[in-house]
Amino acid sequence: MTQKLPFEALSVETLPTRLGANDALTAKIGKDTSRWKVREVGDGNLNLVFIVEGETGAAVVKQALPYVRLVGDSWPLPLKRSFFEYHALTRQEARAPGSVPAIYHFDEGQALIIMEYLSPHIILRRALIEGRQLPNIARDIGLFMACTLFRGSDLSMVTKDRKADLALFADNVELCDITENLVFSDPYFDAKMNRHTSPQLDSLVAELRADRDLKVEAQRLKHLFAANAETLLHGDLHSGSIMVTDQETRMIDPEFAFYGPMAFDVGMLLANFWMSFFSQSGHEQTDKRDAMRAYLLDVVVETWAVFRTEFAHLWRTERSGMLYQKSLFEDQGDLLGAEQALDHVLHSIWTDLLGFAGIEVHRRILGLAHNADFETIADEDMRARCEAKALKFGRHLAVNRRQIHSIDEVNTLAALIERENSI
Repeated sequence: MTQKLPFEALSVETLPTRLGANDALTAKIGKDTSRWKVREVGDGNLNLVFIVEGETGAAVVKQALPYVRLVGDSWPLPLKRSFFEYHALTRQEARAPGSVPAIYHFDEGQALIIMEYLSPHIILRRALIEGRQLPNIARDIGLFMACTLFRGSDLSMVTKDRKADLALFADNVELCDITENLVFSDPYFDAKMNRHTSPQLDSLVAELRADRDLKVEAQRLKHLFAANAETLLHGDLHSGSIMVTDQETRMIDPEFAFYGPMAFDVGMLLANFWMSFFSQSGHEQTDKRDAMRAYLLDVVVETWAVFRTEFAHLWRTERSGMLYQKSLFEDQGDLLGAEQALDHVLHSIWTDLLGFAGIEVHRRILGLAHNADFETIADEDMRARCEAKALKFGRHLAVNRRQIHSIDEVNTLAALIERENSI
């Protein structure tokens, strides 16, 4: 029996030696390690990410670390998160083919995945900061969410398989704990690792943290997140976990995958488009960004429309699980009953996604993990104005989600807040 080597973090210097005999990697990039070029490009909060280029191609090597990279070894984190990322990617590829990077190799002991190098793709968040209007992202992301969320649920899966999957991903405890605290609780009190970037926000932050209605709603959403195991989620679907070209969109980094409410992925994703909308003023140089703001609101509309349309199509053609069985509706000639049930499910997703979106906005400004949409705005006064508008928008979504009836209503609210003097 081959003895398993103890975990050891890779480095630019050691990677060729340690992976030079890996057949999956050498088949992709060539066996001559002296010709390999290795770059460490991980700019996220958790992991090491290397681009490895050889004579015949390139690949990405991603390795988990036994701690949160953003904080350091004072915050330990289990290596098994790479196991969940690997299994999530394989399921996402099966349920939405071509939407994630191809996997070449997984080493559970070393917590590393060797996968497809996406080029000339860039991170979606970076593209939006640069003001790029990508033509296909709404369609691609809407289809990805509908296919993965529907096909990973009791609407589609065989019950035995779904429950086995639920048990497997239920062990992703530590990453769920990060979400449960950093997203739903910490932003709403003076938690140790919180930060906001400008003292100009102090009074608004104090107001939000004293807002009883907001805190109760945040905890109701946390309750939903923890208790409603509807489907396998990406778990961290935002503009920093999507890579794009003008023609193609790929989702990456599903290490937070777990079984939770369908609305979570949708709400977190749409929140990132709305945050980009509010950040655009901070990225204006000589050019105005009115067209970019309009584009972002259009992306929100199209993403939700594509999601609804594809989800409804799957409902009518692939609803073979134990929920809302066709034997109760279509097989009885009750097509209207099936459509009524579909409307109920979509309405629940709609209401809850608004709440999750509002909470996502707050945690990205008030909590530990911020995003570059606001962070890269050099002018502190401008950054504070942009963030204040987003915070007010997020509060409205979270607290008033049951009284909001359409995506156009949300976008109208965003446009109104954008025109206000926020501080």
